[in-house]
Amino acid sequence: MTTTPVPFDAPRRSGGRGPARRWWTLIAVCGASFMLMVDITVVQVALPTIQHGLRASFTDLQWVIDAYALTLAAFILAFGSLADRVGRKRVFVAALGVFTLASLLCGAADSAPALIAARALQGFGGAAMFATGLALIGQEFTGAERAKAIAAWGATLGIAVAAGPLVGGGLTEALGWRSIFFVNAPIGILTAGIAAARMVNIADPDAGRLDWAGLATFSGSLFLLILALLRGNDEGWGSTLIVSLLLVSGLLMAAFVLAEHHHPRPMFDLSLLRRPAFAGVSAATFAIGAGMFAMLPYLTFYLQDNLGYSPLTGGLCLLPASIVCFLVPLTTRAAASKLPPRIVLSAGLAITALGLAVMRGLTVSSTWTALIPGLLLIGIGVGLANPAIAAIALGVAPPQRTGMASGISNTFRIAGLAAGVAVLGAVFERRLASSLATQLGHPAGQLATALASGATRAPTSLVAQHGLTAASHQAFVSGINQILAIGSILTLSGALAALALVRARDFHRPTATPSEHEPISQPTVA
Repeated sequence: MTTTPVPFDAPRRSGGRGPARRWWTLIAVCGASFMLMVDITVVQVALPTIQHGLRASFTDLQWVIDAYALTLAAFILAFGSLADRVGRKRVFVAALGVFTLASLLCGAADSAPALIAARALQGFGGAAMFATGLALIGQEFTGAERAKAIAAWGATLGIAVAAGPLVGGGLTEALGWRSIFFVNAPIGILTAGIAAARMVNIADPDAGRLDWAGLATFSGSLFLLILALLRGNDEGWGSTLIVSLLLVSGLLMAAFVLAEHHHPRPMFDLSLLRRPAFAGVSAATFAIGAGMFAMLPYLTFYLQDNLGYSPLTGGLCLLPASIVCFLVPLTTRAAASKLPPRIVLSAGLAITALGLAVMRGLTVSSTWTALIPGLLLIGIGVGLANPAIAAIALGVAPPQRTGMASGISNTFRIAGLAAGVAVLGAVFERRLASSLATQLGHPAGQLATALASGATRAPTSLVAQHGLTAASHQAFVSGINQILAIGSILTLSGALAALALVRARDFHRPTATPSEHEPISQPTVA
């Protein structure tokens, strides 16, 4: 049955099913978030195995991550607007179906291009889940209950981060890398069943037509930017192709801003950026995506390609950060709720930046234990930052636009991840070439490409054939150290932005709850 959309406080006052429905909604959102986060971490652990199984190049592996991140970032805003228009439940359930199907296609891929295409489709479904997840929590919970729900959601992300490396490593070793995608099927089907049966479909009665111009210009700009960053080393940063890609990307972004100013209901409400708190949390979210989350694939390459660990052992090496990231939201919720949000967020990012800086300084004789202090700090920092980002993003937007606010928040995070993977990869590969050239006394671009593509663990590789194993390990460590420093600086910049810009006065103050005798419009029920 479909009836008229309602004010966003109506679901909480709509009868006896409300409380039970709220918690079923939270379970479904946490289930979907768990699947999304596990998928990211298991893929990262399995990248070296995928690299050898599909004979993928270093650029192919970057695209395995960035194809997913690009469609996520490009469509989150559009799906946030669509969810406000047709209802969050409908978009959420459809997204689960797309993501599950795409996961099966990823597992069945027989080439790097096929896997990249399936990952792009997976990101399309993931975008809709990201766009609606926090919005569903925001529409069902307020006050202290919302804080509890966000803490539970943050703990779920922590569990996923903790389980991901172990699940990915164990599945990859026992059943092959394809199993890391197939495992999404039962989770997706179960979560979709809960959502379809228990959620209510709430829409924004003031939502207008979709912002097609904004979608096209934003997606095009982001795609061309990432393409330029990924191809810059190979084509030359001053080449006509790269300069043209960057120029057109900038023009499309300017067109996006213009389109949003003239659209009656833009998918990105630029007026929110005039609120310092929203600008601050957006900058912080982008920074943690580009500086920390984009670093994880390269740490995996270090553990498996350089140190020679198996996928399971490499996953176990990342466990200190995973466990702490899970525990921190649970143990600090009460204390964090008493502190200004900007303090919690900036402290989380600053601790994360410190963790990345502490890991810098690796040598060819280092073992994985050299990473432990930094991993523990990263776990603490991310555990603090994730719930704070969610609470601030929802708190500074009006309730009827939580779909858009959730979408914008996650867009900055995923855009940061995509840009970070591309930028760190470009710096990493260039540093490999520079280090090898210094050691060997001649240009070593081909050797650097081989090294980036896993040559240190392949006995028949170009590196081994030239008897340059020691030089290759030195170059690899040099590259990792440099991008750790860059990641630390990026993350610290986000901490400073949060500290300077996030203010309590920018948070939305909900209107008083209407009297119980006031007539209440009925929600859109699917």
